Amino acid sequence: MSASRTVTQTRKITVTAMLSAVAFLLMFLEFSIPLLIPSFVKMDISDLPALVGAFSLGPVYGVIIEVMKNLLHILIKGTSSAGIGELCNATLGAAFTLAAGLLYLKHHTRKGAVAASLTGAVAMAVVSLPMNYFVVYPFYASLFGGMENIIGAYQAILPGANSLFQCLLIFNVPFTLCKGLLDVLLCLLIYKPLSNVIHR
Repeated sequence: MSASRTVTQTRKITVTAMLSAVAFLLMFLEFSIPLLIPSFVKMDISDLPALVGAFSLGPVYGVIIEVMKNLLHILIKGTSSAGIGELCNATLGAAFTLAAGLLYLKHHTRKGAVAASLTGAVAMAVVSLPMNYFVVYPFYASLFGGMENIIGAYQAILPGANSLFQCLLIFNVPFTLCKGLLDVLLCLLIYKPLSNVIHR
């Protein structure tokens, strides 16, 4: 391995570690929107550093950042969901950054970045439906008194929501898409100056 390649790899590892740490810290800045979705579903922008990493270093690094931030969350803060919440967060974030990063590799322009990041946001929203339906919510139902209690939280906002699938389709999928779009907007605002620093 040449010296220049070693330096490049060292820089990538360093930047990945830094972005993972920032993503972990951003997980603490979560907040709920109780009038739009049950309060146990939180909004945050912790996928933003991973999206930056996917664009500047490559899609694999974006996925690594997603995994690392959740491992840090479990190791430092702990988990109240036996790791299921962190698994969901990492899975959705990986879908987001992998889709965006792969598309950006083929269309390495500003328009390509916009299209790639929007595609990633849609991919995250789509993946959220089966992930929540088959894995996350059945597990939470076993912890918190059954699926009826969970659906009841949605019915407090929309009484006509009578099934888990309906609740996820009406609430969680659009919410996840909006979360991704917020990350997209912020990334487009800050990516250029950050990219200059990362590749300097």
